[in-house]
Amino acid sequence: MIYAVAVFAPLFGSQVSGLLGRSIGDRAAEAVSILCMLVAAVLGPLACFQLVSGDVDQGSVYLGTWIEAGRFHVTWQLRYDTLSAAMVAMVTFVSMLIHVYSIGYMAHDAYPHYRFFSYLSLFTFSMLMLVTADNLLQLFFGWEGVGLCSYLLISYWYDRPSANAAAIKAFIVNRIGDLAFAVGVALVFFKFGSIEFANIFSAIPQHQTDTYSVLGGTFPALSDRCAVVHRCDGQVGADRPACLAARRNGRPHTGVRADPRGDHGDGGRVSGSAHVAAL
Repeated sequence: MIYAVAVFAPLFGSQVSGLLGRSIGDRAAEAVSILCMLVAAVLGPLACFQLVSGDVDQGSVYLGTWIEAGRFHVTWQLRYDTLSAAMVAMVTFVSMLIHVYSIGYMAHDAYPHYRFFSYLSLFTFSMLMLVTADNLLQLFFGWEGVGLCSYLLISYWYDRPSANAAAIKAFIVNRIGDLAFAVGVALVFFKFGSIEFANIFSAIPQHQTDTYSVLGGTFPALSDRCAVVHRCDGQVGADRPACLAARRNGRPHTGVRADPRGDHGDGGRVSGSAHVAAL
């Protein structure tokens, strides 16, 4: 229960700030967003500690059925293992610190603060969806959410041409990764008959020697699919330099500088690829 609350608390804060921010004002919206992040930052590490200490068993938190279409069945579950719990603990705590820092960062900005905090909380929720995904489609949902929030945050200063250009660049680059991701998900389903991680991992030994015949060539199925997923996930940091450049242009007096690691693609969002690394 506390694990699910830690994951969905940022979504609640985002909805309150985004939908009611104009009515309740910037201060109240900031307070709600940070309060929700404080709840997540406490419950996230607590859920991780309970799992590591053996007080609870690994498994998943079932939320409901998502898609039922012929042989394609997708449930909505939060994966609750050591890796996911550790990621939730880290993401919630770090994001809480970012929310607190953003109070001072946005203090002298003329734009509505409630909108910024709504995007920031939604970004956190999307990241949590990504790292707690129990199947590839849920992972794709989290990936899309993080990409959307990246676009919204970069274009927050929408009257600055450089910020708009950086947002459009990030959006287009993410679409390239989306295509590779979608193809990878489709190939996994056609090969394994499922996109649930548990079913995929258990069936890998039976498909070690599977191959694809493409354009007259024969390629190992698992290696090609792994490359598709890894390449798509490696694209995560591609919009980071654009994001930081837009922030710097929008707020030059803050001294925010682009992390040089972003130029090599190893900066950026928290990745959920560890769930599918076994492919």
